[in-house]
Amino acid sequence: MSRRLKKSAKLETTKEAGSYPVLWRPLWPPGWNPRGGSQLCEAFNMSEPPIGSATNHATGDATDSHVYERLEAWLDEHPTFVVDYFVRKASRQMVDAWLLAHAVPQSIVCESNSSPTSPTSRPGSGAATPVRKISAHEFERSGILRPMVNTTIDGTPTFISFPLPEECNIPVGQRSSRKSRQQLQALNEKELIFELVKDICNDLEVRSLCHKILQNVSIITHADRCSLFLIKGEKNCPNRCLVSQLFDVSSDSTLEQVEQKEEISVPWGTGIVGYVAKSGESVNIPDCYQDARFNNLIDQKTGYTTRSMLCMPISNIEGEVMGVAQVINKNGPNGEPFDDNDQMVFAQYLQFCGIGLRNAQLYERSQLENKRNQVLLDLARMVFEEQSTIELVVYRIMTHTQSLLQCERCQVLLVDESTKGTFSRVFDLEANDLEGEDCGSRTSPFEGRFPINIGITGFVATTGEVLNIPDAYKDDRFDASVDEGSSFRHCSILCMPIWNANQKIIGVSQLINKLNGTPFNKNDENLFEAFAIFCGMGIHNTQMYEKAIKAMAKQRVTLEVLSYHATSPYEEALELSFVVIPSTQAYKLHDLKFNDFSLEDEHMCKACLRMFIDLDLIERFHIEYKVLCRWLLSVKKNYRQVTYHNWRHAFNVGQVMFAILTNTQLWRVLGELETLALIVACLCHDLDHRGTNNSFQIKSCSPLAQLYSTSTMEHHHFDQCIMILNSQGNQILSHLSTEEYTRVVHVLEEAILATDLAVYFRKRGNFFKLVDAKEYDWRKEDHRALLRGMLMTACDVAAITKPWDIQKVVAELVANEFFQQGDIEKQELNIQPIDMMNREKKDELPLMQVGFIDAICMPVYEAFAKISDKLEPLLEGVKSNRTQWLKIGEERKNLQEEK
Repeated sequence: MSRRLKKSAKLETTKEAGSYPVLWRPLWPPGWNPRGGSQLCEAFNMSEPPIGSATNHATGDATDSHVYERLEAWLDEHPTFVVDYFVRKASRQMVDAWLLAHAVPQSIVCESNSSPTSPTSRPGSGAATPVRKISAHEFERSGILRPMVNTTIDGTPTFISFPLPEECNIPVGQRSSRKSRQQLQALNEKELIFELVKDICNDLEVRSLCHKILQNVSIITHADRCSLFLIKGEKNCPNRCLVSQLFDVSSDSTLEQVEQKEEISVPWGTGIVGYVAKSGESVNIPDCYQDARFNNLIDQKTGYTTRSMLCMPISNIEGEVMGVAQVINKNGPNGEPFDDNDQMVFAQYLQFCGIGLRNAQLYERSQLENKRNQVLLDLARMVFEEQSTIELVVYRIMTHTQSLLQCERCQVLLVDESTKGTFSRVFDLEANDLEGEDCGSRTSPFEGRFPINIGITGFVATTGEVLNIPDAYKDDRFDASVDEGSSFRHCSILCMPIWNANQKIIGVSQLINKLNGTPFNKNDENLFEAFAIFCGMGIHNTQMYEKAIKAMAKQRVTLEVLSYHATSPYEEALELSFVVIPSTQAYKLHDLKFNDFSLEDEHMCKACLRMFIDLDLIERFHIEYKVLCRWLLSVKKNYRQVTYHNWRHAFNVGQVMFAILTNTQLWRVLGELETLALIVACLCHDLDHRGTNNSFQIKSCSPLAQLYSTSTMEHHHFDQCIMILNSQGNQILSHLSTEEYTRVVHVLEEAILATDLAVYFRKRGNFFKLVDAKEYDWRKEDHRALLRGMLMTACDVAAITKPWDIQKVVAELVANEFFQQGDIEKQELNIQPIDMMNREKKDELPLMQVGFIDAICMPVYEAFAKISDKLEPLLEGVKSNRTQWLKIGEERKNLQEEK
């Protein structure tokens, strides 16, 4: 204890002169010289003790750190004085604080306001929204409450509250003084009762209150000895008994003296005390040895002779007996027994005592409930503080469980998810394990050291019932063979299921043999049951976390494999890099009426290289030519062989973007970074397209729809684009600065998502207003962002602007892909597709094309024609094709009417 005080004193000493450690405040009241104080004065060469003088306390004279060290050293050398002082002067609150400090885990100490940066501090080992039934303002009725969260000396947050300094040490002078026995005896009967009632009405500490009651009883009945027994156990409980709260109290005895006496337990209904408790009747016995109910074992043990006895029940406000008070041997010259007046006064006083005792018990229970809640909150914090591995979480659970319930062994058994009838892992902890040299550094428990009680643990895991077995060998489910060959013997067992948040049993926790040798009681069971809820959630969360980590690892491996197979071979890139690239004029890449069907796959890759060359992107961003070749081939490889949304379509969109940027010189307006991003976006905007649209992904509940709730396919296209850009050998953006790379990726994502027609409809209104009012300013970022988005749409649907022979072929390809999706919706999803995707409505395709042009295409090309006359061919092309589709549609409509 002195070592602990020494450590705490160093931590709590402040820099101000005259300050002193919290644990030493006040060591003794001002002006009081403790027994042995002259030795202290002599040891420190002082006329007064260093902390005994009010003057010294106020001014801080001669109270430096050297004084404290010498004082502490003297106390270390005189343990007898320390013990003697503590026994005489320590309050019950001080003792409780000391017990609390030694009952909680090692990382928690009593001084909640100690500095977390202390040299001795160390990190703690840490071995649907609920419906609130009370609002926060309800707690304000009694003023400001103490903080819920405290901090230990090592900086660890804890819910366990510690006694305030004013609660630990109440100066003697502040306690209400009690009248002496002579003063009380001078009062008349009513005044005496009033004075004695006043004496107990404000005391809420049960033992202190009981002592006062007995002392007062001895005064009013002139008894030599008094005892008080309280009922322990619920009604109809076989182990119900009466326990001596205080025994053999006289009017002169102190609480400390009577507390040292051995506790006496009286079985329910036996002896005089048991009879009074059971019957609720008072008894007045003039000669106890003549009463058959009297048991003289206590007299034989103590040597005291009991002559007369007055024994009465103490009842609560409901009239239920809560205890029994007895007075023995009335003081007097002739040793006369207690008379009727004594009995009447005794009964009157006990009525008030019952109320006071009930209040004290309720207060004590509320304090214990509060403390239990604090412990559970702290245990919950511990469980959820670190959930990286199942071993660490289980080790924390087991160490705190053992510390909390004080058992010899603790086991946690995790249920096998596949079989549900066996245990996948078994963790063991013995009380001695916490005393080893490596206990402070361990982060995982021992596994499978002890045999398993399959009968008991299996029963709990199967039924979900709690088993509290006081004697294992008397239970048929216990397998005695687990003790064979070892010195360990199972006595009491508490076995409980561990549930997760889904009310499934994920494990079993088993506690074996309480250290004090008693069976596990209902309090142990209730406390552990509440703790098991947190344990279940902690274990479940950790299991989910581990699964997520494994899933992420599998995903990384899968991405590595996909990256390898999705990347074009280096040899193909090397071969392409040596090929001569024809000029832009040779390919007619500047032509807005460009016919992509004139090029094969190899020439489309060459044409893409030509775009990068002519836009000077290779030189500007230091793109390695072989890396660019490999990236283009990888992009081409990652387009599926679907009917329309394939590599050819991606190349077409890129060519139209190139033609628009170069013909209008918009590449100068947008700048080289945004130009690079737009060209890359066009070539990648439909990567890994499956031939089905966003609506189909949602209807079919595909994994992509689960990943992205909006712009489903466009998000996937962007992800595939980034994957290829980050793949080894395809990193065309590797020489960009951090700022440049961030900007390119931002524009790239924005551009690919803009190809979702839902995004187009959402943004085109603002764009059309700017264009119609000629208020656009491409130096503004928001205006330029609108321009980029509309450019992506104009390029994506640009096939509608091509000459009729090209447009007709493209329209048939698009229709066939749509019809294929409609067929899947009919066959696999059992839903009726929309007209555009319904093969049975193919005759209505021309008029549907007209509707597509009017709703989507015509407005955007009209806007761009207003921006630049260089883009008027796009508007002319879409108008011409509309005329052709309308003509075909009317012809088919007339044929149908004729039929």
